[in-house]
Amino acid sequence: MKKYLESSKYINWSNPEIKELAKLLSSGLPDKKSIAKNCFEWVRDNIRHSSDYKLNPVTCKASDVLIHKTGYCYAKSHLLAALLRANNIPAGLCYQRLSVEGDGAPYCLHGLNAVFLKNHGWYRV
Repeated sequence: MKKYLESSKYINWSNPEIKELAKLLSSGLPDKKSIAKNCFEWVRDNIRHSSDYKLNPVTCKASDVLIHKTGYCYAKSHLLAALLRANNIPAGLCYQRLSVEGDGAPYCLHGLNAVFLKNHGWYRV
C-alpha cells in the first residue's frame, strides 16, 4: 500500500496548500470513508472541468489544479488522490475508454480514481 500513499510529481500532496485543504476536509469527520466522501465531493463541486468551461491553463499537477480551480478529468483525479493520500487514505489512478458519440468509435480516455478503505477494499470513484 505504500506506493498508494506516496507524494509524486503529479500527486504532490506534500504541497502546503494541499495539506492544508486535506486537513480542513477531514476536520471533525469520524472515519476514512467520510473523509474520502468529503474530498470527492469537494473536488467534484469546486474544480471546473477544463473542457466544459474552455479554460486555460491545462493543469496536470494536483497543486496546479488547486491553484487554478480547473482541470481535465485526469488532473482532477490527481488532486483527489493527493487529498486522499494526505489523509493517509491509499488512492490510485484508473482510466476507462468511453465512446465519444455513445455508439462506438471514436473513443476517448476518462481518468478517475481508485480508493482503498479497510472495510470496503478498492473501489473506483
